[in-house]
Amino acid sequence: MDTFATAPMWAGFLVLVLGTLVVDVFVLGGRHAHRVSTREALGWTLAWSTLAVLFGIALWWLLAGSAGRETADRKVLEFYTGYLIELSLSVDNMFVFAMIFGYFAVPPELQRRVLLFGVVGAIVMRAVMILLGVWLISEFSWILYVFGVFLLFTGIKMLFVSRRAPDLSRNPIVRFLCAHMRITADYHGEHFFVRVDGLRHATPMFLVVLLVEATDLVFAVDSIPAIFAVTTDPFIVFTSNIFAIMGLRALYFLLANLAQHFHYLKYGLAIVLAFIGAKMLAEPWFHVPVHWSLGAVAMTLFVSVLVSRARARRTLAHAGDELGGHCAPRERRAGNRRT
Repeated sequence: MDTFATAPMWAGFLVLVLGTLVVDVFVLGGRHAHRVSTREALGWTLAWSTLAVLFGIALWWLLAGSAGRETADRKVLEFYTGYLIELSLSVDNMFVFAMIFGYFAVPPELQRRVLLFGVVGAIVMRAVMILLGVWLISEFSWILYVFGVFLLFTGIKMLFVSRRAPDLSRNPIVRFLCAHMRITADYHGEHFFVRVDGLRHATPMFLVVLLVEATDLVFAVDSIPAIFAVTTDPFIVFTSNIFAIMGLRALYFLLANLAQHFHYLKYGLAIVLAFIGAKMLAEPWFHVPVHWSLGAVAMTLFVSVLVSRARARRTLAHAGDELGGHCAPRERRAGNRRT
C-alpha cells in the first residue's frame, strides 16, 4: 500500500523508539525495580504526549517542503487523530492491567518492569498486525466494511451489554500454565524462572507478563481496525499506534488508582468505536473529513470524563451526607451534655 514515508523515515522512527527505551532502561533507572510515584508518572505522560506533538510538527515540516502544505496538513491531522483514537482505546487496557496486578498481587515496585516487557512485546505484535491489515486492505478492499461492521457491533455491545470482570482463575493461559508448569508461590525479584531444590520453576512474574501481552493482543483487535477508518498509510498507522502504546505505561500509573472516577469512560469508548465503524460503512455515500472525526472523538471523550467526574463528586457528597447524618446525633448529645 502506498505511503509517503521513505526508508530513512522508517529507520529514523525506529531509532527514536529504541533510543527512548534505552534511555528509560539504562539512564533513568528502568533497570531497577521501584515504585512509580505520581510525579514520575505525570512526568513521563507529559513527556510522551509532548514527543507525539513534536513528531507531528516535524512530520508537517518535512512534508510541507517535499509534498506541499495541503498534503502535510492532511497527513499530520491523520496522525493526531489516529494517536488520539489509539490512546483512548488503549485506556481500557489500564483497568485490565490493574485487575491482573491485583489478582497476582504484583508488588508495586515490579509493575513498571512488567509493563516495560509488555510495551516491547506490544510493539512487535502490533507491527505484525498492522502489516497484516495493510496487506488485507490492499488485496481485498471490501475488508474495510468487515472492519466497520465489527467495530460497530463491538461499540454497541460495549454500550448496552454490561461487561463483567473476567475470572482470571478460569483464564485458559493461567489454567494451562498451572497444569503444565511448576510455579513458585512467591515472586523472586524480576526473574521469570528460578531453581528450587534443583528443579526449574516459573515465577508469577512470568504469568503476569504473558497475560499483559495477551491483553494487548485482544485490545489491538479493536484498536488497529479503528485507525484504518482514518488512514490506510502504514507509516501513520504504525507511528500513532507506537506513540499511544509507549505513553500508556506512564498513563497507567497516573490513572490506575482513579478508575472509580472514570465510570462513564467505557461508554465514551463504546461510542467512539460505534462512530468509527459507522464512518467506515458510510464512506461510499458520505465522507467524514478527518478533522470532523478528530473533533467527534475528542468531544466524546471529554464529555464522558466530565460526566464521570460529576458522578464521582455526587457520590462523594452523598457519602458525606450519610456520614454527617450518622454523626449528628452524637454531636447533639455532646451539646446537650455541655448545656
